[in-house]
Amino acid sequence: MHESVQAVQAEVMMSFLVSEELSFRIPVELSYKARDPYAVRLTFHLPGDAPVTWAFGRELLIDGVGRPCGEGDVRVAPVDPEVLGEVLIRLQVGGDQALFRSSAAPLVAFLDRTDKLVPLGQEGALADFDTHLDEALDRILAEEQSAG
Repeated sequence: MHESVQAVQAEVMMSFLVSEELSFRIPVELSYKARDPYAVRLTFHLPGDAPVTWAFGRELLIDGVGRPCGEGDVRVAPVDPEVLGEVLIRLQVGGDQALFRSSAAPLVAFLDRTDKLVPLGQEGALADFDTHLDEALDRILAEEQSAG
């Protein structure tokens, strides 16, 4: 398999909210690899600083688009739960936190592409796909026989 088929990448412009008055537009690279199916990686290109990469659960990002999610270091929440418009991503580093605001649309588009690569809920199936396939077929056949 080609590496290109095994990974999904996107670049999204986000606002880095330094304070209520001050924010920067920064490019953020999103990446997802089939061989690490539970995690998405976000690489933040902060002004005048080395890029910083955070990895967190794909499901957290998916859920966080629609409702506040996460505890601890990474929290994702819609700016307005009524409107699928913008998403806040809060990263905690020790006593400091960084807050980023992104339009939901490019995140959803990226997540949709990761879902085509590895459907949500199928991450564990990659490891022993054949076993699962056999089990699933047996189960389907058994259901058909009991239904018939």
